[in-house]
Amino acid sequence: MELHVSLKPEILAHIGEFPLANSLVLGLVVSAIVGLTALLIARSLKMVPRSGQNITEILIGGILDFMEETLGTRAAAKQYLPFIATIFFFILFNNWLGILPGIGSIGFYEVHEGVKEFVPFFRSANSDLNTTLALALVSVVAIQIYGMKKLGAWGHWSKFFNFREGPIHFFVGLLELVGEFAKVMSFSFRLFGNVFAGEVLLLIIMNLAPIVAPTPFLLLEIFVGFIQALVFAMLTLIFIKFATETHESHETHAVPAH
Repeated sequence: MELHVSLKPEILAHIGEFPLANSLVLGLVVSAIVGLTALLIARSLKMVPRSGQNITEILIGGILDFMEETLGTRAAAKQYLPFIATIFFFILFNNWLGILPGIGSIGFYEVHEGVKEFVPFFRSANSDLNTTLALALVSVVAIQIYGMKKLGAWGHWSKFFNFREGPIHFFVGLLELVGEFAKVMSFSFRLFGNVFAGEVLLLIIMNLAPIVAPTPFLLLEIFVGFIQALVFAMLTLIFIKFATETHESHETHAVPAH
């Protein structure tokens, strides 16, 4: 097996001036799988459910119960379910498809500046910092939009620009604003670091002992892929809850009355 480790994604081709990276290709494949699966499930819904619909309803019901415990109401859980579930399944399937045999090891060679380099056809989208940064930006922007939609534009941003309660609360608000930008870095680097490190570890183990040794690490990566998708979706959900609460209710939750 070819041992190939690269921090940045490889460029397969150019569409005009746009570079087509191997991580983007697998990301598009996963998007198509998630979208088509959701479409097929929606079109096959029956009043009397069969086994496949029963499993789907149990899965969605479990996610809704989980979200309701965080948000407090069933209505809020249903409102944010499409966004949270899309993030979760996109990250999950990218993580799982990224460790399949052939992903990262099947490709072609090209000569770059006199050096022969291996270019894999596919690479996990989440092992590309561009993808995780884009996911983080989508998540943080959506959090702000949900906050403004629930509280109004000034009601939301006044939590960060607090002119009414003195200089201390004003600077606390500014620190919270910095924290909103820090979420982008936290989201993107956490997911990228875990997925990239896991794939490098698997690649090294498969080259050192390709018969039996990779099995426990492969199972571990399946579990880690699930946990990383859950953590990203869960943090997004929690930050949505905070963004859609008023400053007073946020303080009430943060410092319970004695």
